[in-house]
Amino acid sequence: MYRYDTYDQTLVDERVAQFRDQMDRYLAGRLGEDEFRPLRLQNGLYIQRHAPMLRIAIPYGMLSSGQLRTLADITRRYDRGYGHFTTRQNLQLNWPKLEDVPDILAELAKVQMHAIQTSGNCIRNTTSDQFAGIAKDEVEDPRPWCELIRQWSTLHPEFAYLPRKFKIAVTGAEHDRAAIQVHDIGVRLWHNDKGELRARVLAGGGLGRTPMVGDVVREDLPWQHLLTYLEACVRVYNQFGRRDNKFKARIKILVKALGIEEYRRRVEEEWAHLKDGPQTLTQAAVDAARAHFPEPERRQVSDAAIAAYEQLRQNDRGFARFVTNNVTDHVVPGYKAVTLSLKRREHAPGDVTADQMDAIADLADVFSFGEMRVTHEQNLVLSDVPVDEIEALWQKLQDLGMANPTVGTLSDIICCPGGDYCALANAVSIPIAQAIQERFDDLDYLYDLGPLDLNISGCMNACGHHHVGNIGILGVDKKGEEYYQVSLGGNSRDDASLGKILGPSFYREDVPAVIDKVLQVYVEQRHEDERFLDTYRRIGIKPFKERVYA
Repeated sequence: MYRYDTYDQTLVDERVAQFRDQMDRYLAGRLGEDEFRPLRLQNGLYIQRHAPMLRIAIPYGMLSSGQLRTLADITRRYDRGYGHFTTRQNLQLNWPKLEDVPDILAELAKVQMHAIQTSGNCIRNTTSDQFAGIAKDEVEDPRPWCELIRQWSTLHPEFAYLPRKFKIAVTGAEHDRAAIQVHDIGVRLWHNDKGELRARVLAGGGLGRTPMVGDVVREDLPWQHLLTYLEACVRVYNQFGRRDNKFKARIKILVKALGIEEYRRRVEEEWAHLKDGPQTLTQAAVDAARAHFPEPERRQVSDAAIAAYEQLRQNDRGFARFVTNNVTDHVVPGYKAVTLSLKRREHAPGDVTADQMDAIADLADVFSFGEMRVTHEQNLVLSDVPVDEIEALWQKLQDLGMANPTVGTLSDIICCPGGDYCALANAVSIPIAQAIQERFDDLDYLYDLGPLDLNISGCMNACGHHHVGNIGILGVDKKGEEYYQVSLGGNSRDDASLGKILGPSFYREDVPAVIDKVLQVYVEQRHEDERFLDTYRRIGIKPFKERVYA
């Protein structure tokens, strides 16, 4: 995985010192709240309902075991002994003290981590596929390109105060696992008939108050021009995006207002000033970025070991369930990627204790070359596990409570912190997730339902991505009371779609029963091998609505 060079380390260290001075002046009363707010935001520091919240960057979701141990240590010393992994592959601390934040940033800098641009109206942490570099359907490893985007966008002087926050996602696989269509900019890397690398650039996607699926701005962009073209896209947004209304300030509103043809024309016009300029990528620059992602020294796994693994799957039902749901094929024969479930009813989805972090770091060292990935679904992945070690890993994960064989099922819920923590939330999210998990805890039923995305957000900011859940749940406020709106048919993958609202909202205690009725319709109406989304798209929302509101 990427390692800082001297420039990276100097930049982060100087940023820590700068923010320490800003914090000292704020606490001494020499810096006002309005002056301090943009400074703390660009260092990942929010003021939440009960305490500050610090969002720590995990670029393109990659973590080393040493970094995870540092995060564990930080949560013990400066927080309440746990952290929360988000849908943007970051980690949030929910209880740090203001005066401790500079010290936390200094500790992060020691292990090549930071919180720069994890909030504020700037280009945020670039995200990617959690199986980048190891997926069997991958045509180009997106990690070096994500790193080039990170370097280009970090503290970019022109884009420090955009009209609103800006998010970029990159995929290099045939099947999109990075949700590129619902980002401000999405990039898909592909090869043309001559084997040349190209980028498809989309713009104007996003969730929140006005969800939209992005449009293609450039279909066939040569790789050399990726950064200059992205710069042109953001420049047009920076110049013409609205600043008078934060609810209409995202690039999706600009693209919608202009129309994709006019937005594309303006981007091309701006790009004419940048094309072939000093930010044009060279093969040497790309090779340098790729060199930061060397292949681990994998041992060869014998055919006999692979056969024994397959035999164990046949003989042990529990192991077979774990493999089916939590183990993903790897491009290297004899290796797999293993997803660790962070979905336990006693914790919020995505929460991990300090002790668990230390234990996961140990597992990464033993089983996966000291490396792991954060997923959009708020789980963790060990990316390089030999098949003859998966049984031993499975047994250790059972002891940690992370072997739940439910990844990709109804129980694998995406959920924002909601009203329990967030000052913006209209309603709690975590108790809803826990109530649904408690009601639907029969593994046979979950497997019979098949793959199903259920996403929960506590407000219209959509941090839980409810718009693209096959089933989405949104907390809403009605005269000071918490209600929940249900939507159906969302999807963040290749054929991305936004969910449609089922109807009037529900009381909190009614939500599990509502979901039960929705699932009853699916089970009754589905054709053989149909997933929930397939059935919904075939029969439409009417049968679900009739059952729920009967």
